[in-house]
Amino acid sequence: MTAPMRVGLVGVGTISAQYLADLPSLPGLRLTAVADVLEDRAAAVAAAAGVQALAVDDLLTSPDVDVVLNLTIPAAHASVATRAVAAGKHVYGEKPLALSTAEAAPVLEAAARAGVRVGSAPDTVLGTGIQTARAAIDDWLIGTPVGAAVAWSAPGHELWHPAPGFYYQPGGGPLFDMGPYSLSSLVTFLGPVARVSASATRSDRRRTIGTGPAAGTGIDVSVDTHVVAILEHVDGSVSTVTMSFEVWATRAPLFEVYGTAGTLGVPDPNRFSDPVSVFVAGSDAWRELPVAGGYADAGRGHGLADMAHAIATGRPHRASGALAFHVLDVMESITPAAAEHRVVEIASRVERPEPVPLGARPDTW
Repeated sequence: MTAPMRVGLVGVGTISAQYLADLPSLPGLRLTAVADVLEDRAAAVAAAAGVQALAVDDLLTSPDVDVVLNLTIPAAHASVATRAVAAGKHVYGEKPLALSTAEAAPVLEAAARAGVRVGSAPDTVLGTGIQTARAAIDDWLIGTPVGAAVAWSAPGHELWHPAPGFYYQPGGGPLFDMGPYSLSSLVTFLGPVARVSASATRSDRRRTIGTGPAAGTGIDVSVDTHVVAILEHVDGSVSTVTMSFEVWATRAPLFEVYGTAGTLGVPDPNRFSDPVSVFVAGSDAWRELPVAGGYADAGRGHGLADMAHAIATGRPHRASGALAFHVLDVMESITPAAAEHRVVEIASRVERPEPVPLGARPDTW
């Protein structure tokens, strides 16, 4: 049996609670240290988890850390990852991989030189929801895929998040915050994207924090808050993607894939285990599909566990830096496509990740 991979967590903001809840259920991982720029907050989280609290620089070089779990804000993703790789650590980070491909590329290049792995959220694509949908596509249940439509929307994260300012700065917005879930799923289903076109806007609605100690404080908005894109995949299929912080209510389908023989109702890609439905040509009703793949009862951290097991067994990991880079390339290209009203070619390419077989466990050592 291979020893569990020792995890050092950097950044104990809101999302960290989900990782901290899931890590103890994954025997292939063992949390050993926690760090944050707010050291008092890190100390409290470390005490609750029964691990050591370290300064960020000390965690990145600690001999008791094999992989850095990078849960910092998007603006710090590349910096923390670069320093971790320089210290010989594997890195698994929250999405997006970085603020830009120019920031992200040196991280992946340095990791390749150092012989360490880079992984990235979202790992929701490894759950039974997206993996069951993928199995249906791969089994030709809806025939040849022709296209897909995704429409994610909300009024804005300031209604629930106590410190939402970064969502309205570069690296945030509905596209960079929620887009990775849908785009990672689309690449998993249909393969890489060849080119994009888009339109985008932002309203003049005043944004104020709705909860927590800063409630009532205004938020500066520096990103587009309503984005509509057309993605042309290398295989010839076409996806439409709408991401918005401007919608108070909608009846639009969340996620569908269209094929020559039917339509697939894809569950929320921000969740792991919701059911999949299908309408097959010649039928008269939708039906729910049985689970056909994915990590059962998955949660945040399963992508890291998959990477740890992949390192131990010498296989590629699924929630990879390469996939996250391609998704970042697509998102980054949507911005000039919208601003300049033109089609933008996507330079990067990535292979579809290997499917997660039914009954698989990321922590089987």
